[in-house]
Order: sequence, then C-alpha cells, then structure tokens
Amino acid sequence: MASLATAGNRSDRNTTRRRIWFKPLVILSTASLSVLLLFVLVDYFVISRHEGVRLWDLLALIHAEDAQQVVGGLVEVVAALLGIVITVASIIVQLAATRYTPRITDMYIRDKTSLTFLSYFVVTAVYCLWMTFVIRAGAASHYFVPVSGLLVLYLMLTVGVLLMTPYFAYVFHFCDPENVVSRIKEQTLEPAQNLREKDSSDLSSQKMKMVDGIEQLSDVALNTLENKDKIIASRSVDSLHDLCSEYLGAKSTLPEAWFIIDGAIKQNPDFVALNPARLTELSEEKTWVEYKVLRQYQMIYNEALNRMRDLNYLIAIDTKYLGKKALELSDAGATGLCIKFFNTYLRATLNAKDVRTAYNVFNQYRQFAEQIILSKLPALAQEVGGYFRYYAQVAFNMKLSFVTETVAYDLAYLVELADKMKSPCADILLNTLLEVDKEPEAEEQETSLRGVRKAQIKLATHYLLKGDTERAKRIYEDMKEERPDRLRSIRNELNRVDSKDFWEVIDRGENFDYMEPKRKKTLETFFSWFPEGVIKQKAT
Repeated sequence: MASLATAGNRSDRNTTRRRIWFKPLVILSTASLSVLLLFVLVDYFVISRHEGVRLWDLLALIHAEDAQQVVGGLVEVVAALLGIVITVASIIVQLAATRYTPRITDMYIRDKTSLTFLSYFVVTAVYCLWMTFVIRAGAASHYFVPVSGLLVLYLMLTVGVLLMTPYFAYVFHFCDPENVVSRIKEQTLEPAQNLREKDSSDLSSQKMKMVDGIEQLSDVALNTLENKDKIIASRSVDSLHDLCSEYLGAKSTLPEAWFIIDGAIKQNPDFVALNPARLTELSEEKTWVEYKVLRQYQMIYNEALNRMRDLNYLIAIDTKYLGKKALELSDAGATGLCIKFFNTYLRATLNAKDVRTAYNVFNQYRQFAEQIILSKLPALAQEVGGYFRYYAQVAFNMKLSFVTETVAYDLAYLVELADKMKSPCADILLNTLLEVDKEPEAEEQETSLRGVRKAQIKLATHYLLKGDTERAKRIYEDMKEERPDRLRSIRNELNRVDSKDFWEVIDRGENFDYMEPKRKKTLETFFSWFPEGVIKQKAT
C-alpha cells in the first residue's frame, strides 16, 4: 500500500510539473521565437537594405559602443525583473501565511524550486553586471567585444523572462491551502519514515519536527474554521488522520527512544500539564504521537461545536478509522486513546446541548464498538458499553432524552452483534442496555423513555426469532411494570413502521423503529406475556 501511495504521489507531482512548467514554457517559447523569426526575416529579405551583411552577422557582429549601451540597459532590466518576482511572490506567500498558517513562509524559503529560480535571476544579474566591465571600445589594442558572452546573456535573460509566468503559477499552486496541507503532512511524516537506529542521536529535533507539523495542521483547521472555509478545514482534519494512520503503520520500525516523552516535547503545552504518571503511561504505551493528534482533534472539535457540525462529524469518523487501524495492528494503547477521546467528544457535546452532533458521534462510536466486538475483545466491548450507558444517563439528566434513546438503539445493535458472534460480553451488554433508563444510584425502574423501551423490545424480537426465550424473558421482566397504555402504544407504533428508510436525510440512513416482517411477527408473542389488559386492544 505504501508503494502504491508513493507511486501515486510521484505521478501527481509529474502531472503538476507538466501543467505548471512544461506546457506554458513550450507555448511561450514557441510564440516568442515565431514572432521574432517572422519579423526579422521579413525585415531582412523584404524591407531593410543589408548589402554585405549576412544573416549570421546579425548575431556575430556588434560594435563595442553598441554592446556597452545594450548591456548597460540590460542590468536595469534584470534588476527590475528580479524585484518584480520577489515582490509578487512575497505578497502571495504573506497573504497565504496570514490566512492559513505561518508555516507557509518557512516552507517557501526552504523550497528548492523557488530558491533555484531566484538564484537563477541573481546569477543572471551578476553576470550581466560584470559583462559591462569586460567590454572594451578603445583603440585596436584595447578593443574587445565578448560576442559569445553576450549571446549567452541574452539567452539567460530570455529563459528568465519566459519562466516568470510558470513561476507565478507555481507560487499560486504552492500556496494553495490543499497543497500546503499535503506538504505539511509529508514533511511531518519524514522523521518517522526515515528514522533508524543510527539516527537516534538526533531524536529530540526529529520529535519536535513531528510535534510542530501536527500543530501546524491543527492551526490550518482552526484558522479556516474561523473563516468558515469548510473544505480546507476538512482537508486539514483528514490530513491529521492520514498522518497518524501512516505513523501507526511505521511505529514498529522506530527505536525505543523515540517513544519516550523527554526534552523539548515534554515542555509542549499538550504534555506539560500532564502529571508524571500519565506521561510515563504514554511513553510505555508508545502513544505520544497519537495523543498529540487526538488532542488537536479535541481542540478543533470544541471550536466547531454548534458552529460547523460537519467538522465534528468528520473528526468522529476519522477517530473511528484511527481506532480501527489500531485494532488491526493490535495496538492496545492507541485503541484505548481513541475510546477516551470519543468519550471526551461526547462530554463536550452534551455540555453544549448539541443533540444532532451527539446523534452522529454516537453513530461513529457504535461502529467502532462493532469493530471491537468483531476483533474478539469482549472485555473492551463491555467497557465501551458501560460508557454508552453512562453518557445516556448523563443526557437523560440534562433532559436530552433523544440522545438517551439513540444510545439505547445503538446498544441494542451491539448486543445483537455480540450475540451473533457468541461473544462472552453479550449478556453483560444486555444488562447494560436494560440499565440505560435507570438512574445510576436508583433501584426503581424508570418508565419515561419510550424510545429506550422500543429498542429493548426490538432486541427481544431478535431473541424470540432465534428461539432464545430466556433472554427475551429477561427483557420482559425489566419492563413488566410499565403502564398498559404505554405498552400498547409502543406495540402499535412498532407495527405501523413498514419502511426501513427514514423520511429525512440522515447519516444513519435507517428508521430506528423498523423491523423485518419475520421479526415483527414475534411482537405478539412478546406482548402476550403481559397481563391481559396490555394486549386487550389489538395492534392498529
């Protein structure tokens, strides 16, 4: 996969070179030479008198006085062109740096293409300056005109002028925010990709390059968030994910000293406030880079709450992908960090009372939990189920009942998956679901959340369909004290839902209350366990 990505990047760079440099240069050179040859030949053969002057003499014969005047004027031309190039490039770079990140200025100063182009103009200017010095227009013994040198000077200046248009296009391309983000990501990954045991003496500076690059990507996201530039902010968030994902794949090649939080990075704001035990834990788990990336996610997430929800969703999606990558690599430390930051996102979301964002973040969190179950980590799945219950109860206490109901449906789905996988955590997750609508310290059953009951009843139909009456009965025992009228209305609502798709555009794409016909048939069996008053009124 890495080789394919490298080949793709190389192909993109070659395409960019052709588009920015090669094609414009060919077009401008062809046009300029065509116009020059056309009018020189017309003048030579048609209009002007040229007795005794061969066509080659137009290039080879020049008087010293003429050479001094021409070259003297060229010095000013070259200096003016160099000033124009520097001025325009500086304005473009500074505007981009102010809008997105100061890192752009540093990247431009270090860029080899820009340095080569500016150096070429400086060399041309110096060459032109000294060419005026060597021309001699005195007596025969002091007469000298460097014809070949003058031709080279004209050629150098011609190439410089022709390159100006492609160079300005290159500067605009260089400062394009998407390219800046991509370039920062590549430069940030270099230490981890190229570091070997023999390079361990320079670990401190390499670590700081990694930290600086991560923070610069975060700055781009925050700055574009302020300007409501969703596309660039999203690209920055995705680049942080790509960076961390590629880093996870390269961790096994890094020396042990790389993972220790020491030196300059220990004074970084994201680490300096941590207690020593937590710093030691991050070092032992080899997760300081992942922690740094997820801390930037947390900062961006908090800024985007109730302002740019799509960015919140994207951060949740990318955190899920990082968690899945960590699971694939059996990286318990990185997996645990993703869980902690999912919990942190949810806490911030509930505090902001952003129900829609909570709904979508739980969707991603549930998908991550599914992968944990599929990875056969029952203890971790049980732990995540406990977090679901906790935040459901927090939402209920904050009068965000829809969030609590959402968690109930997600938990029911996880219980079904665990049951199908015959996971040891299936029964524990079932107990967790049955506790969602209870206060943490209360003993009495809560009966106020219809959505939670619907989720539990849907799970009961799963058990009944597979003939597991015992677990279906456990759900019945949990809700047998519910009011008959409430149970009847829930039954009727579940029976009425015939469409799997929700009638609005949502990320989940399905109706919570939908059940397949074969599962819906088991509803009457479940409700038949209740007293006669509950089923007296038939489903409508």
